[in-house]
Amino acid sequence: MIPRVHARGTRTIGLLHYLYGPGTHEEHIDPHLVAAWDGLAPDPGRDPDARYGALQRLLDQPVMALPESRRPTEHVWHLSVRAAPEDPILSDEQWGEIARRMVAATGIAHDGDDAACRWAAVRHADDHIHIIATIVREDGRQARLRRDGKRSQDEARKIEIDYGLRRLHAGDGTAAQRPTSAERHKAKREGRARTAREELRETVRRAAAGTASTEEFFDRLAAAGLLIRKRIAPSGDLLGYKVALPDDHNKDGEPVFYSGAKLAPDLSLPRIRERWALPAEPTSADGSGPQQLALPDMTSPAFARRRATAATWQALLILDQSDDGTAAAQIAAAGEVLDALAKTSAAHTRAELREAAFVFERASRSHVRAVRGHDRTLRQAARDLVHSGPALGRGQDGATTAMLIDMAFFLAIAAANWHAKKHHSQQAAAARQTAEHLRAAYQAAAREPMAALGQRGRRLAPRVRQRQADLVHHVLPELAERILAEGGWSALATTLDDTRKAGHDPAALLADAARGRELDTATSISDVLVWRLRHSAHLPALPESSHEALAQGSHRQKPSLPNTPLMQDTANYSSRRR
Repeated sequence: MIPRVHARGTRTIGLLHYLYGPGTHEEHIDPHLVAAWDGLAPDPGRDPDARYGALQRLLDQPVMALPESRRPTEHVWHLSVRAAPEDPILSDEQWGEIARRMVAATGIAHDGDDAACRWAAVRHADDHIHIIATIVREDGRQARLRRDGKRSQDEARKIEIDYGLRRLHAGDGTAAQRPTSAERHKAKREGRARTAREELRETVRRAAAGTASTEEFFDRLAAAGLLIRKRIAPSGDLLGYKVALPDDHNKDGEPVFYSGAKLAPDLSLPRIRERWALPAEPTSADGSGPQQLALPDMTSPAFARRRATAATWQALLILDQSDDGTAAAQIAAAGEVLDALAKTSAAHTRAELREAAFVFERASRSHVRAVRGHDRTLRQAARDLVHSGPALGRGQDGATTAMLIDMAFFLAIAAANWHAKKHHSQQAAAARQTAEHLRAAYQAAAREPMAALGQRGRRLAPRVRQRQADLVHHVLPELAERILAEGGWSALATTLDDTRKAGHDPAALLADAARGRELDTATSISDVLVWRLRHSAHLPALPESSHEALAQGSHRQKPSLPNTPLMQDTANYSSRRR
């Protein structure tokens, strides 16, 4: 149940005309009174003899009784209370009782207070009511309405329990502003899946992911097709910005602009600039920008995903070991990686990755202020993903995407656990929801590479497969039977054999991989172990010999990079694994 305290108004009659009228888009059906300060209050919705003016005069009577000099200008208080879409339809009597609880909780009319404010609750749809009140009490004093929004939220949580409704999580004031009813109706009328505000928030967030300068940020906004207005001080300094969708107009045909701060608290220009207040990347000899890596494959989507996997694993370790400010910075930067991954994803994973990034936005903000600097590795990973371009979704691109999504899943779970310990209920719920979207995206991304690895595993000599099975029984006796029964076992057998051929100790690496956190949340333990082993052993995500096992018509991928020092840098965090 979602209560919302609206801005104070100056005209009682104006709000009544809206509440009892047809609505902006004819959405008000059968508007009528469900409760009021007085059981004899007139109801213009059901009583043919009642008029808006009669109800308005009764509501305004305590206000008008004051000397004109003492009358508050903004004397109209307005609260809407909306049920969740999956909640049962409540009766008028139930909505009336909810209205009484809300006016009591917010300070409009406490139970048993004969001198309280006058109010009325109007229902004009199945799923919500509006409460109108005037803030002057019968005794001439003004109601004490401090923190009325917070109090209405607290009461809503109790109502959800009492009525068996969907239980929402208490907010902490750091969420982005919700779309208004008018914005939602406009989106529905225009056939948009999301409101303009939500589309802009997602686009701006993706544009900001991994940026390094104001110029780059605005270049990305322009490339995304947004209209941009910059706020310039008389000195010429840039103070802020607004953006609009080119096809979103108001009634006068003008674009509807939103400032960054109106989209989300961390999308204001000063907050975005905080991300750039970090040591600069190594620059090229002429100082024109970040130094380009010498090997061309190091700018490929597959290589960028491999680097991002290493950065994500490092972030997991930091969440376990760091102070709150550093952990908050890692979680915020993880949102940039998800935004960049969604922006560069292949078609078969794009929808779930976009949803994951969209939902994780809520998990990226709390009252714990992020301490920037330690998030540099993740932010660079986001930048690399964007600059490497879209992934093909096959071969090394597809395999490294699956590897990164697998690691991102565990980072989302870790973020959920961190928020839960801090009692950040909304953020924890958002991170858990993100993990479910990532799980679905992983299943789509991993299908072909795991099938290719599995096909190689099934071709292994029986003695080799038995050797790997014995190894699993020896290292992981409690999990062995489950692993050997999983569909990913053949891929794990291949990977264990690859680690041995690469000169590693498979038993030590397997034990190390199994000690990694959150293994028990995995749908397939063997899948998780495959990617952890291939990452920590510096193995190609998909060996060249596995490419032929992909569906016919796939293009042959470029060979994997040699095990250069720079390649080792992408996986050197394996030595720090728990």
